[in-house]
Amino acid sequence: MQHALPHAMPYVRPRGARGPQAPTTPPARGPRVRSLIDADALGVLHRAARTLLDDLPDLTDRLLVALREQEPAYRAALERDLAGIRQEAHRSLRHSVASLLDPRGTREAARRCTWRIGAVRAEQGLPLDALLHAFRLGGSLVWQALVEETSRTAPEDTRLLIHVAADVWNFVDEHCTLAAESYRQTERHLLWRRENRQRVLAAALLDGTSRIADLPGTARALGLPEDGRYVVVAVADAGRPGTGEGEADAVRAAVVPAGARVHWHTGAEADHGIVLVPDGDPGTLPRPEAELLAGARVGVGAVAEGLAAVGEARAQADVALGICPADGGWVRLDEHLPEALLLASPALGAALVERVLGGLLGVEPGEREVLLATLGAWFECGGSARGVGERLFCHRNTVLNRLRRCERLTGRVLGRPADVAELSLALTAYRLRAA
Repeated sequence: MQHALPHAMPYVRPRGARGPQAPTTPPARGPRVRSLIDADALGVLHRAARTLLDDLPDLTDRLLVALREQEPAYRAALERDLAGIRQEAHRSLRHSVASLLDPRGTREAARRCTWRIGAVRAEQGLPLDALLHAFRLGGSLVWQALVEETSRTAPEDTRLLIHVAADVWNFVDEHCTLAAESYRQTERHLLWRRENRQRVLAAALLDGTSRIADLPGTARALGLPEDGRYVVVAVADAGRPGTGEGEADAVRAAVVPAGARVHWHTGAEADHGIVLVPDGDPGTLPRPEAELLAGARVGVGAVAEGLAAVGEARAQADVALGICPADGGWVRLDEHLPEALLLASPALGAALVERVLGGLLGVEPGEREVLLATLGAWFECGGSARGVGERLFCHRNTVLNRLRRCERLTGRVLGRPADVAELSLALTAYRLRAA
């Protein structure tokens, strides 16, 4: 506790004072004469403080009683660790009282003590308000004990304590500020460490590199049951240029309904959500409206049994993401299995395109696009030439002529099921490769 006594006070310009500012470095001057009142007050303070040092166990007990009666958070902490809190309180009070006697010699030790208390209490999760209340209670008890001791031994000197009251409470304020700074700094570090640990564990889970022995700890860290049923959702382009963090959060909220238990892991190319499936039914993830996706691409994998299978589910979600149109959309893997098979083996897909569509792809580009569009519409319309004509705004006979042209160029017959399957897969592989 540093006493703001006249012989040690720096110049402070009074509020509202007129005239030039005080110089940054005051000129050298001789020692100032301390007033008799200040000297007497300091003597009274020191006499009472020495007595308090001898009575620290009793003062510590009084503080613990006050904490138990007035601070619920400390009441619970005292039940768990009475000896530890008693030792902490005794040490803090000892530094406080010692600072009354030797402000300069004890200042750093007192600050280290307070800093340590703030850090420990943050680590233990004690509310900051409770910690600061404890420091103020301690300061109040020290002041009360000083007044009581002086009133008992020299009642006529009690009035002199008013001259050092500001020093006592300045010390309390300084250490409340210090404790709060230590608490918040420790809290930030703990949050960073917790988030970093969650990120590492989630990354291992999604990569499929988690060890079986690590799964219980991973489940606790992520707040997810080890044996639940999960789907992994992959989201890309949720933060396109011009969109901010709020838009990305809105896309996540559209993809995973409110109330669902999910852990999001942010990646360089896509974000992945590990979603606990209510009642094991993946249908509880509704298909969001296109406008809610705001151009984002979303891939949803198949259901995974337990956290141990999340790595495979992530790979499936990434495959589904690869099927999404470039301008945004939503794809569930179990609704696009042929495309998924082709994406899983790009080399085989390329070979299929070359073998089945090679002749068709070799024609003039304008005709090629017309024929591919007609063939694709024929599959989408369930083999109805009339439906294709309505979709492409052409006559049914024109559609039939184009389809016969496709048959000649590919060597496949649209009335033969095996040929239809090959053509459908080859066309899908071509579209995926183009995308």
